[in-house]
Amino acid sequence: MRTDQILTRLERVFARLDREPERPAHLQTPRMSRHRVVLLASTLAFYIAIVVAVLTTSWLVRLDWQIMFFRPYEQWPQLHAFLDYLVVLGQRGPTAVMVAAWLGWRSWRQHTLRPLITLGVALLLLNITVGSVKLGLGRLGPHYATQIGSAELFAGGDIFPSGHTANAVVTWGILAYLASTVVTRRVLSLVSAIVSLSVGATTVYLGTHWVSDVLLGWSAGLLVLLALPWFEPLIARTEAYVFELRERLRSRLEEGQVSEPVAAALIPLVSAGGKWQLRRTADAPAGGHAPAPRTVAHGAARPHVIRSERTPVTPVGSRRPAHTERAGARSTAARPVAGG
Repeated sequence: MRTDQILTRLERVFARLDREPERPAHLQTPRMSRHRVVLLASTLAFYIAIVVAVLTTSWLVRLDWQIMFFRPYEQWPQLHAFLDYLVVLGQRGPTAVMVAAWLGWRSWRQHTLRPLITLGVALLLLNITVGSVKLGLGRLGPHYATQIGSAELFAGGDIFPSGHTANAVVTWGILAYLASTVVTRRVLSLVSAIVSLSVGATTVYLGTHWVSDVLLGWSAGLLVLLALPWFEPLIARTEAYVFELRERLRSRLEEGQVSEPVAAALIPLVSAGGKWQLRRTADAPAGGHAPAPRTVAHGAARPHVIRSERTPVTPVGSRRPAHTERAGARSTAARPVAGG
């Protein structure tokens, strides 16, 4: 007769959320393949073509003005309320917090800092590349345009390329970049493409960006994602350096080279569930013995127990032991049980 425990669907989900015992060996970093290099070069050529088209006030600038005069937000006003919320998926602050929370959980579960470091490198590259072009060209948006048919460059603006669009490409595309399986990478690539396209089109609908801003924003974000494999050695060195600092801190805690109040605050950051003890570095008094090490934090790791295997707790009576000194006082002031 089999006595194996049959897990429910919810219990299987919680089991998959548990931390893995060690870093998985199948985690692979993307490499700069020939296909990626060709795609990077094509995107860069498209990026340069958009910039040249705006600088020369070509047909692309005329298209910008035609769509601005069309005023999509007046043509389909029923979409305005929904798209006001959709465009938040391209704002740097909210999206960075959401994606960082997910990648932080992945880092904890897989014993690696690579997801968080990769996100930081990608956002840094995005801010440098997009921000420098924004400030250098100084283009004004449709709501602040002053001369019909002009490219509105070098006028103190900061909307070319579209930061919302580029941020949507990088922030959501980083999830596909860090995917561990081919199927997951394809699904997340499709989702990130839909989100970034929607955010870019929404900014045109709301009249906050020209069409050329969105085209340049898409290519700018894609360039950052395609160039990330070149920064993988830097990401690996940074991760190794952080882990090395953690090991140094652990050794200093074990040797008692850190004061106890500081150690009590740092131990949760460097311990993995085991017991840590502080050794006093002061010399023992003359003719005496050195004081025994004092445990400042402990937390023995326990195996995961599913809900069906936990010992039931019956809510009858109090768990606190009866106080012998107050037994007599309680007996003299006893209350009726059944309200007689």
